[in-house]
Amino acid sequence: MEPENQTRISEFILLGLSEDAEVQPFLFGLFLMMYMVTFIGNLLIILAIITDSHLHTPMYFFLSNLSFTDICFTSTTVPKMLLNFQTESKIITYESCIIQMYFSMLFGQLDNSLLTVMAYDRFVAICHPLQYIVIMNPWLCGLLMLACWLLSVLVPLLHGLMILQLSFCKVLEIPHFFCEINQVVQLACSDAFLNDLMMYFATGLLAVIPLTGILFSYSKILSSIMRISTAGGKHKAFSTCGSHLSVVALFYGTGLAVYLSSAATQNSRANAIASVMYTVVTPMFNPFIYSLRNKDIKQALKNLRNIITIKG
Repeated sequence: MEPENQTRISEFILLGLSEDAEVQPFLFGLFLMMYMVTFIGNLLIILAIITDSHLHTPMYFFLSNLSFTDICFTSTTVPKMLLNFQTESKIITYESCIIQMYFSMLFGQLDNSLLTVMAYDRFVAICHPLQYIVIMNPWLCGLLMLACWLLSVLVPLLHGLMILQLSFCKVLEIPHFFCEINQVVQLACSDAFLNDLMMYFATGLLAVIPLTGILFSYSKILSSIMRISTAGGKHKAFSTCGSHLSVVALFYGTGLAVYLSSAATQNSRANAIASVMYTVVTPMFNPFIYSLRNKDIKQALKNLRNIITIKG
């Protein structure tokens, strides 16, 4: 197969989750419902935190940014998939594919960075409660958010620039429902060694190191909780980090499942189905985890409902 210069490429073909025409309407309805739940649920969390002055703390500042990131993360992939279901077209332009790939990596990494920062916030709150206000001051919170954004913007940008240097073959079918970087690189006819090396390096740097930081923070948190003498004190300490720990387990658990499934099988369609877990399901569950396990969020949502009712 002869390579075709990348400047002449106009489009890719997204094969999606299924080629069965009878399943398409069901998948459209399912993913539309999941997207709406994700969008509305995370939007309510953001509005509840903004309107309730009691939630203007570092913990909820990072939570509101996580909810915003989850909305953006799903919005980079699901609307295009829904459009493909509706129009029965699987085509995505070369430019749109590169843009989708960049923003999916950006918001995926931002999710990862925010979970790490939130683990540090819980570590300070439980292990150094008397110094919490001093340590987690607005200047540090702003600096941590800036670092999260810079890291999340620059690394995908480097990936994108390296992708632009590749030339692609004539068969440009992507066995996925969005332009996932690994699938795009596999279509290249030119040497993609540097791209593969960069992906492995980024995975180690931007996944293993944050996860190690989260595990270290929670090992210290667990050690501090075990030293609390009263059962009530232990329960209160656990409740302050239980929601975040659940989200971390869901995010990394689904991501690890996708990685293991891709390593164990060459079935790209199965990998695409597994990817739904961390790109769609996890952002959808996050608002429920925080609202069901957090009394402050529950009260803020009730207050928000009352405000909307009064204005209505």
